[in-house]
Amino acid sequence: MEVEIVTCESDQNQKSPLLPQGDLVRTHLLPRSCRTVQWLAQRNGFTRALGAASYGVKDSMFHDNGVWLPTNHAVAFAARRLKYPLIISPRGMLTPWSMRFHGFKKLVAWFLYQKRDLRAAQVLHATSRQEAEEFRALGLTQPVAIIPNGVCIPLIGPDRSGFSISAFQLSAFKDVFRPPSSTLRTLLFLSRIHPKKGLLDLVEAWSLVQPKGWHVIIAGGDEGGHLEEVKVEIRKQKVESDFEFVGEVADEDKWDLYQSADLFVLPSHSENFGIVVAEALACGVPAIATQGTPWEDLVTHRCGWWPAVGPAPLAGALREALARSDEERRAMGCRGRQLVEAKYSWPAAAAQMISVYHWMLGHGPKPECVV
Repeated sequence: MEVEIVTCESDQNQKSPLLPQGDLVRTHLLPRSCRTVQWLAQRNGFTRALGAASYGVKDSMFHDNGVWLPTNHAVAFAARRLKYPLIISPRGMLTPWSMRFHGFKKLVAWFLYQKRDLRAAQVLHATSRQEAEEFRALGLTQPVAIIPNGVCIPLIGPDRSGFSISAFQLSAFKDVFRPPSSTLRTLLFLSRIHPKKGLLDLVEAWSLVQPKGWHVIIAGGDEGGHLEEVKVEIRKQKVESDFEFVGEVADEDKWDLYQSADLFVLPSHSENFGIVVAEALACGVPAIATQGTPWEDLVTHRCGWWPAVGPAPLAGALREALARSDEERRAMGCRGRQLVEAKYSWPAAAAQMISVYHWMLGHGPKPECVV
C-alpha cells in the first residue's frame, strides 16, 4: 500500500514527531496553527492537504486514528467532501471509562459532531472484540474490523545482536541474559502514569500482599500530575521502600527493562488493547492485566493472570503470581512469547489491515476479521 501521513506539527511543549522513513512513507506536517484556528478554516485546510496527498492516486481512502480532537473532525469532513472511503481507529477513546473522563465535554462533542463523524465511516477498527462490543453499545452499526495492534518480536540474548531465539529455548536461556544479581525479584509497570492505568489500585494491592523479596519498578511519563498522587498513596500505605520510579523510558531501552523483569503488571481500568502486555510477553515475561483490558488470552494460554478491576482482585492475582517459582514463571513466559509470535506480530496485523482496505475499495472479499 502507498501510505501518506497528514498530521500537525508538535506543540511547542511537545517532542518532535517521530517520522517514518521517507522512502517508505511520505509525511505532510501542517503548521501547528491548525490546532488553534477556527474549525471551519481547519477543516478546509485538512481537506486541501488530504486532497493534495491523494491527488492522482487510484483507489484512495482515509484511515484516521483517534476521536474527539478537532483534527479528527476535520478528517471526517474531508472524507465526506472528497467522497473517499473512511476507516476510523478510535484507539480506546470510546470505552466506558474514557467516555466518563471529562464526560461533559465529550457529551457536547458527541452531539455536535463526533457521533455523526463515526457513523460516516464505512468501517471502524477495533483492536479487540471487547472494543467492538463497546462500539455497538454506542449505537454504531457499521462493519467493524477486529485487528490487534502489531508487536515487535525482540531478539533475545545478552546483546541481542543478529540472532533470535524460539520460545521453547527461552526458559533455559533466560538465566544467561538475565542473571539475578540478588534474591530480589522485579514487578514491572511500564505505561503512562495516568488515573486510567490503575496505579492507585496497584499500591493498595501491594500493601495488602506485602511480599518479601520483591520490588516494583514504575516506568512511564507523568500525565496531569498523577505521579504525585501515586507517591502520596505509597507514603500513606508505608511501602516507599518497595517502589522505584525510573521516569519515561526511551523505546530502545524499554526492551532491557522488560527482560530484566520477573513479572509484568497493567492494572488498568480501561484499555482497548494494552500493547505493553504483548511486549512483555514477547520478552518471555508473564503478565497480570485486569479485566479492564481485553487480555483473556493470559488465562486461555496460561501465560498470566486476568483479575477483575480493583485492589482486592489484583492482590489475589499478585499473591498467586509471586508464590510461583522462578521456573514456573519462566514457563509461563515461554507460552506468552509463543502466543505473541503466532497472533500479534506486525506482519499478521498488516496483512489483515490490507485485506480490509482492499475490501473497502471493492477489490477483495469480506475479510474474516470484519464483523
